[in-house]
Amino acid sequence: MWALGENCYPGAVSGDTHQSPAHAARPPCRAPASRPIAQGEGWSISEFICGLGPQDQPFEELHEHVAISAVVEGSFQYRSDGGKALLYPGSFLLGNASACYECSHEHGSGDRCIAFHFAPWLFEEVAASAAGSHRFRFRASMLPAMRKLAPTLIEIETAARGANLAAPEELAVRVAETVLTTVSGRSETTAATAARDQRRLSHVLRYMEEHAEQRLDLTALAAMAFMSKYHFLRTFRRLVGVTPHQFLLGLRMRRAAIALRTTSKPVATVAFDAGFGDLSTFSGHFREVFGVSPGVFRKVR
Repeated sequence: MWALGENCYPGAVSGDTHQSPAHAARPPCRAPASRPIAQGEGWSISEFICGLGPQDQPFEELHEHVAISAVVEGSFQYRSDGGKALLYPGSFLLGNASACYECSHEHGSGDRCIAFHFAPWLFEEVAASAAGSHRFRFRASMLPAMRKLAPTLIEIETAARGANLAAPEELAVRVAETVLTTVSGRSETTAATAARDQRRLSHVLRYMEEHAEQRLDLTALAAMAFMSKYHFLRTFRRLVGVTPHQFLLGLRMRRAAIALRTTSKPVATVAFDAGFGDLSTFSGHFREVFGVSPGVFRKVR
């Protein structure tokens, strides 16, 4: 990442020695405020809140990793190696690793984005499957708001607000896959699962069943299947029909429901025995699945 003033773009504001008096009078460039949401090996999710406006210099930086950012509030101008674009709520900012970019607010102040960043090696693995090439690079700087992307945007915004972020790595990979299949025009592969992979995942499924109440780590499960984490996630979803987190959550919820109906254990004990770390999380998931609270479910026969 270069220091501000050492621009990628010839004639960019902070490096232009022939600025107009009005342009030169603009205050120094200020970086947007960021709030980390979740991160892991090769990926991260952050919220970026920018308060810049027409009076500010464009914000210039370098994409150290591949960037996919969902714009949830405000609008701004974005320039990258994919060209210029107007970003607005519902659209996605696209950035290639090691590419320069510039953001400006020529017509209004402020915006808020939820950014997903991927290390090149992880993005290459996802792109090989979702876009058909591990060398895939974004040719455009944005993905416009589309009806089919609405569910993904809702999931992103919900997660950013702290509700339903139990499997952030699965969310990050799913966002990358959705964007890649959309911009490449490629449908998600439906190839049959190899017999070897079925055998390995059967072993993992039995292990998850036997240890459902324990904290299960995605990295450890993938290693157990002798797969990379992304290949494990993709193969698991294709074979089982749900993600590892969804499978584990369903298993825990069914066991908790049976315990509520067949034992007199306190609700908190049932929740902890099933593998939930706190009662509020358990109660929230239980309502989503069964439509009533654990206490009501126990009473209704």
